[in-house]
Amino acid sequence: MAVSNSLAKRQETSFTAYLKNDAVKNQINEVVGGKNGKRFISSIVSAVGNNPTLQECQNSSIVSAALLGESLNLSPSPQLGQYYMVPFKDNKTGTKVAQFQLGYKGYIQLAIRSGQYKKLNVLAIKKGELIRFDPLNEDIEVNLISDENEREKAETIGYYAMFEYVNGFRKAMYWSKEKMKAHAVKYSQGYASDLKKGTKWTFWSKDFDGMAYKTMLRQIISKWGIMSIDLQTALDSDMTVINEDGTHTYVETTPVEQTENEDYEEVVEQAVEETENVPEEKKNNEKSAENKVQTESKPFFNF
Repeated sequence: MAVSNSLAKRQETSFTAYLKNDAVKNQINEVVGGKNGKRFISSIVSAVGNNPTLQECQNSSIVSAALLGESLNLSPSPQLGQYYMVPFKDNKTGTKVAQFQLGYKGYIQLAIRSGQYKKLNVLAIKKGELIRFDPLNEDIEVNLISDENEREKAETIGYYAMFEYVNGFRKAMYWSKEKMKAHAVKYSQGYASDLKKGTKWTFWSKDFDGMAYKTMLRQIISKWGIMSIDLQTALDSDMTVINEDGTHTYVETTPVEQTENEDYEEVVEQAVEETENVPEEKKNNEKSAENKVQTESKPFFNF
């Protein structure tokens, strides 16, 4: 464990040194500056310090992904879940890079800001709740479980998403869980590998519902929704490696298998403990921010 901590500290120091490079400082100042610049640097150093596999990625890919998130005014905080910097191995070059991944709460936040949406809803449908869904008229009839604890424990059978513009235009869609799984296997090599090997490296394996919500929002908004410039940028950049010039590249990747580090589980446990032991004041501030943007509180999002 001591060896792992020593390695992590050296990698973190290397990243901190990278941030002091004049070219990197200029790159950061073009997007953020002043007090916001200090906040940005603090948040990105914290993110790298708490993620052993992220420390192994190209520094430029980490900074570029974080700068894109900052330009969209999204938070990298795991508690808010608006976007993530996810470590992947570039199969072409063999190097490890940080990929920008938009969280479903990020989609919601960017949609809210457009001012076009009166209602926006995405939720899991539990066993026994679905009475019918008419794909032609896009009408759904459900009998939602009233007890929240009971509903949380119930088996998920599908996912529903809808939006309504302020002008009254409405769109809705429903996917069964089987359809969602087929979609995940088709478009995520990492998830397909997880299923084959019985591992849990990808977000699909760790938080299937969260990825399903994101998929539903992406499907319905990209096909029928009004998208602001920021929302278009986020959608185009999602699941890509961001270059230093701001352009993005789709690369063939595989999840970084964290078992390369024999002490990885211990490192993760320590990182989780550090996250859980965040000062109460900071937790309250982040919770306040989450409530303010109303990214997720109830099954239905009405604006």
